[in-house]
Amino acid sequence: MTSAISREAAWELLCKHNKDTFHLQHALTVEGVMKWYAGDLGHAGETDYWGMVGLLHDIDFEEYPDQHCLKAPELLRAECVSEEMIRSICSHGWGITGVDTKPEHKMEKVLFAADELTGIVWAAAIIRPSKSVQDMEVKSLKKKFKSPAFAAGCSREVIEKGAALLGWELDTLLEKTILAMRSCEDSVNVYLGSLAQ
Repeated sequence: MTSAISREAAWELLCKHNKDTFHLQHALTVEGVMKWYAGDLGHAGETDYWGMVGLLHDIDFEEYPDQHCLKAPELLRAECVSEEMIRSICSHGWGITGVDTKPEHKMEKVLFAADELTGIVWAAAIIRPSKSVQDMEVKSLKKKFKSPAFAAGCSREVIEKGAALLGWELDTLLEKTILAMRSCEDSVNVYLGSLAQ
């Protein structure tokens, strides 16, 4: 798997099209989550690639919300991002944004399943006394997941569809994504802190 773009260049590209701290935090979180999953699922040699797909997956969302995953190829090709990576990035919009590229690779299925879920996990974390995912358990997350009003913008249908694509029970996806977010929570906070200075 090739990206044809460095991590530094990918970050610059993301920041060129995304200014909102919320979107940057989400991108960094999904990058970290994807890296964790690469190692967990036996793809340690592709960790950086998986992370880059996570970092750039919403490249077009802030500027072109109505064309999400449809405008992305143009923005990514302009920076010589590989067609392979573009396909993987856009596949997370399958059946949601008018994209008909079905997630096929394990990495694409993980991105599809975990992207929306990170939003629910993050929303659940910030209302905890610790303001952290470090002490979050599946049981408490599942309660939030079952409440449609909580983090209502995060599609439960997509998350469940993603779990099915992976052949996992929902609880497995919840547990793994909590672990993945624990692994990158501190580094994301440090990164965001450095941007604020």
